[in-house]
Amino acid sequence: MFVYNYRIYDRYRRPVASMAVLADEHAAWRPDNFSYSVLGSETAIRFPVAKLTDYHDKLDELEVSENAFALITAAHIPTRRTRKNDQARKDAKSRLVRLLYQRKWGKQRVIDLFTVLDWMMKLPEELEQQLWHEIEAIDEKEKMRYVTSVERIGIAKGLQKGLLKGRREGRQEGETRLLKKQPERRFGTLPVSGPRND
Repeated sequence: MFVYNYRIYDRYRRPVASMAVLADEHAAWRPDNFSYSVLGSETAIRFPVAKLTDYHDKLDELEVSENAFALITAAHIPTRRTRKNDQARKDAKSRLVRLLYQRKWGKQRVIDLFTVLDWMMKLPEELEQQLWHEIEAIDEKEKMRYVTSVERIGIAKGLQKGLLKGRREGRQEGETRLLKKQPERRFGTLPVSGPRND
């Protein structure tokens, strides 16, 4: 928190407010400060903390809130509760998608929030297909097509492409580091060579 805070300040030279959102299950763990002192000099940061476990018994309130963050928190709670129950997760995801439609928010906001829900609440392919049939039925009933089939495919491909790109880049970076370290282990730090003139 301290590093992020000072780096943002260093870059933009504006006051920075830091806040921690803790998604772990340890209700008593609430770090809200960082400090150190050396040779009479002291540096410290204190920040507010939002603990998602505080909202586990407030799911009904979250689901009726107009706040987009409340909806994401409302997705986090059943996602953790349904780790080993795909059907329960699908039912929870379906309920949250219906809530998205009820909000009458703008199309882009709905798509953005849907993308987050889709990323958080992964389902097996069969249940995912069932959910999409339900969404299509809602579209017909509400006469409000938020996520077209083309956008749905794009969302899925975008998530897959991002994951594959991240894995590929991570693997390449690891291989590059390994290749660089092997000669250095044997011969020491390698000199930087300039362009050849031959």
